[in-house]
Amino acid sequence: MANKISSRALNTLLSGRWARWFGLALLLLAMQLSPAAAQTPGAVHVLTFDGPVNPLLISYIERGIQQAAQQDAQAIVLRLDTPGGQVDLTQDIIKLLRAAPAPVIVYVWPTGAMAGSAGAFITLAGHAAAMTPGTSIGAASPVTGEGQDLGETMQKKVTNILAADIENLTAHRGQQAVEWARNAVINAEAATAEQALALNVIDVIASDVDDLLRQLDGFTVTVQGEPRTLHLAGAQTVETPMTGIEQFLSTVVNAIAVPGIAILLIVLGVQAIIGELSQPGGFVAGIAGAIALLLGLFALGILNANWVGLAFIALAFLLFVVELFTGVSGVLTLGGIITLIMGSVVLFRGTGVAIPWGAIVGLTVVTVLFFSVVLAKVVQAQRRQPASGQDALLGKPAQARSELNPTGKVLVQGEIWDAELRNAQGPAPHGAPLVVTGREGFRLFVEPAPKP
Repeated sequence: MANKISSRALNTLLSGRWARWFGLALLLLAMQLSPAAAQTPGAVHVLTFDGPVNPLLISYIERGIQQAAQQDAQAIVLRLDTPGGQVDLTQDIIKLLRAAPAPVIVYVWPTGAMAGSAGAFITLAGHAAAMTPGTSIGAASPVTGEGQDLGETMQKKVTNILAADIENLTAHRGQQAVEWARNAVINAEAATAEQALALNVIDVIASDVDDLLRQLDGFTVTVQGEPRTLHLAGAQTVETPMTGIEQFLSTVVNAIAVPGIAILLIVLGVQAIIGELSQPGGFVAGIAGAIALLLGLFALGILNANWVGLAFIALAFLLFVVELFTGVSGVLTLGGIITLIMGSVVLFRGTGVAIPWGAIVGLTVVTVLFFSVVLAKVVQAQRRQPASGQDALLGKPAQARSELNPTGKVLVQGEIWDAELRNAQGPAPHGAPLVVTGREGFRLFVEPAPKP
């Protein structure tokens, strides 16, 4: 199971409460965007989730439980196919399932599906558990986000905690189930549907939802501390699918909750925003940069990032910008490179994940090139005096081609212009040296040139 543990406070802030509040916001949005389900008291509500455990699964399950409670559902079936996910999010899901007012049956489905790692915990947290033929469950040993083993001390600590948690979930299933569950955490043991049934890890093997309801009819479960007998034979089923916005955001979350992608979004987002501010245009770069930056920050929250690392990265960009506008002989650029690398390394320190060195070097090179080449040319172009247009003649030397009293003709860069003399003690004679100070249409404003 991908372990994302740092300090308890950081864990709560970033991936516990923050992910929960994000999920609640998504829940409200989804309820607004999705049509109200038909009122069918006594029906069985069927939810389906396929993919890694993420904050969207929390909001989806919470919405499904609320709808089931409002419609007096007989039970909830959660069809599940997941390779696993984060410890903290899984714990939130377990709490939701155990506190649900309607019985929740977690059903590993379809054929070929798995309840791997965190999925094993979710399956065992249901009031009843089932699998379809050809599925698997288990392999719940804690690993890093890249699938590597944790350090020895952390491995032992996290393994013992998870082993205790899974024992609690299987205690009512007997000693065989408890022993298998412990081995799933300690030794990454897995089981087929048939093996899980023989060990009493699950309650039934069912080919589909109708078969599942038929087999569990009359089955007794404990809901909120009270025994409840399921009456499921012939019960009507109501599909509660993920809304379009939930599906989209789930895909986005799964795509960005990777250390390399998260830091890439932040770096490119900041570069796009700085580029927009330095060369205002149609706001496309700025808007895209803001979206990338927000997605990157959200990914850092999911991954339990160390915000000291993010502060280092912000300092690196500040050094690059100051260097760009002051040109302090490369000293600040060197400091920015060192700080950016330090921030990328520190960003996920203590969380069990890390950015590959190849990605760190690549992002650093791209960032340096962006500031030293792309933005440098933009700034130079802005500082360069206009070569054409209305402002191109300002400050240029002129020569009177007739007496200016106060109007007349002047020669500027080989062209004759109508001109008006200003800030002079008297008329300017023919041939007098002048300087252009302004322009209005095809008339220039001139003053006597300063004496050498």
